[in-house]
Amino acid sequence: METTNRDDAVQRLTDVMWKFTSYIGKRLPTDVTHKLHDLRSKETHPLAKEIYQSMKDNQEAADKLNRPSCQDTGVIQYFITAGARFPLLGELEDILSNATKEATRQGPLRHNAVETFDEKNTGTNTGSKIPWLDWEIDPKGDDCIIDVYMAGGGCTLPGAAKVLMPGEGYEGVAEFVFDVITQRGVNACPPMLVGVGVSTSAETAARLSKKAILRPVDSRHPNANAARMEELLEEGLNEIGLGPQGLTGNASVMGVNIESSARHPSTIGVAVSTGCWAHRRGRIRIKPDLSYEIISHQGVEL
Repeated sequence: METTNRDDAVQRLTDVMWKFTSYIGKRLPTDVTHKLHDLRSKETHPLAKEIYQSMKDNQEAADKLNRPSCQDTGVIQYFITAGARFPLLGELEDILSNATKEATRQGPLRHNAVETFDEKNTGTNTGSKIPWLDWEIDPKGDDCIIDVYMAGGGCTLPGAAKVLMPGEGYEGVAEFVFDVITQRGVNACPPMLVGVGVSTSAETAARLSKKAILRPVDSRHPNANAARMEELLEEGLNEIGLGPQGLTGNASVMGVNIESSARHPSTIGVAVSTGCWAHRRGRIRIKPDLSYEIISHQGVEL
């Protein structure tokens, strides 16, 4: 690709990504919207029903006014699955950094990037290793799938991880999940989407727990035992009755998603991440010719 054409391509993709990043702060993904409608229709507590209606009104106002649906537009995180033959693979980090800056300016997004130890807000939502980029490379691919996530200070960022001894078993995993949700769930603006990572160490479990909340609501783990655990955890957490915004109701969670890996026989790493009811994430596929397909939201034009 010639330099001029490459520069034009970089700008084109930057424009797509800043517009998409800004968009997901204002409009929830289709699966989340459908799930909230379902929970609202099944709710029996009068106060909870009013809160669900306020949530619906809030989203409609955000859409009509073209404004963020929550004042905390979070730390921007990009989860990338890129083909090794994707034409702008080497430029992608700079593209997403510039897209974050432009989304911050035009979105607008709240300034949420504070340099650690300096305690200085950069004012651009960029800084040391921010936006956070999580990479997976497909050796044979030529397209790029990007999950954009707004990690809010009250929901996703206060996650937790722990390494269990093997004798604690999967009962220990369930106990840890319940401990985290009962201690912190009320601050995460329920009903939440709960992501659970089960792996070999604290850091791998934490990464998988975040990947879990990027999956669609009501999706299931391909392993039958893990899928059953998702169902049981969802049923049990809903019995707590946190309800919308933690003010009691039929549901505490939108769902529970588990991601897992093989592990060392002597350890069970477990981690929990949560997404609030305004679960602002989006998935977009960029093709080799830089045309795109928005997967998470139906009927979108940027």
